[in-house]
Amino acid sequence: MTEPVPHPSILEITPYVGGESAIPGVDRVIKLASNEGALGPSPLAVTALRESAAAVHRYPDGECLALRDALANHYGLDAAQLVCGAGSDEIIGFLARAYAGPGDEVLYTQHGFLMYAIAAKAAGATPVTAPETNLTADVDALLDAVTPRTRIVFLANPNNPTGSYIPASELSRLRAGLRDDILLVIDAAYAEYMSRNDYEPGIALVDGGANVVMTRTFSKIFALGGARLGWAYCPPAIADVINRVRNPFNVAAPSQTAGIAALSDVAFVDRSRAHNDRMLAWTTEHLSALGLTVPPSFGNFVLARFPEDEGRDAASADAFLKSRGIIVRRMAGYGLPESLRITVGLDDEMQAVVDTLADFLG
Repeated sequence: MTEPVPHPSILEITPYVGGESAIPGVDRVIKLASNEGALGPSPLAVTALRESAAAVHRYPDGECLALRDALANHYGLDAAQLVCGAGSDEIIGFLARAYAGPGDEVLYTQHGFLMYAIAAKAAGATPVTAPETNLTADVDALLDAVTPRTRIVFLANPNNPTGSYIPASELSRLRAGLRDDILLVIDAAYAEYMSRNDYEPGIALVDGGANVVMTRTFSKIFALGGARLGWAYCPPAIADVINRVRNPFNVAAPSQTAGIAALSDVAFVDRSRAHNDRMLAWTTEHLSALGLTVPPSFGNFVLARFPEDEGRDAASADAFLKSRGIIVRRMAGYGLPESLRITVGLDDEMQAVVDTLADFLG
């Protein structure tokens, strides 16, 4: 007997597993595993979601016209160059399908987002990593890893899970060093948390050429991860290509409505950013005081690095945190087995993390 056979690269995919949300036998769980917004979504977005329920029998606007207009007005962009998706990871998949295939290579950094490799393999392409320096993207290493088969370079900036970023000057140097037929995708999921004056999310590079795409998400500072909403700013020709491969109604109507409302609530976003700035610094200071290594982070999470001693390592710390009802994210899948990624939560949640790890470390 014969049976349908998938493309060989599909069977090489290790399915993505999101952060855990529950602990058996624990009623109140502190979930700090998925970099979700600490304050939750804007009340305006919640209201918009509720009000959209009455029309959920209608198909959504397949072109996301109102959402694209809202994004264009909010960020000062051309709506015609925007494409929306069910999370930015869907757009990453579209780009891999459209611009890479069997025999091609997709390049990203050593500790980059796991979805880059998944998207590459799903398209039949080969994922390739370039080493990082001090947990930060190394432009020279990326350029050295480019081969005649390279078709896409994915770069998360700031990067998850390391929390590091490269400045606009280095981003421009990377673009200048790539062939014009290589697509550079700048994943700026955490851009709203950035306040450094040497940072640029990728808009300028999209405006300055034909081979750069910037992706963004509503899952982080806007706290709409459950709505699955993301977007990309692209050169016109690339926007046209993505629109040819995406499904016709890929963004749900309630998600579009919630996104528009979230963009309008500037005061809430400012509050969320201020909370993150304060508690990110507080958490870094207090975890460092416990003797942990905590590299600077420019997202809404910290990467806590543990000793390798048995019983004091990251795996043991994770188990101890879970015993106290706290869920964080182990990083072995990112090549960082000594690390736990801890999302910035509410004040009492971060105090609970620090107190629990103080007990663990003795």
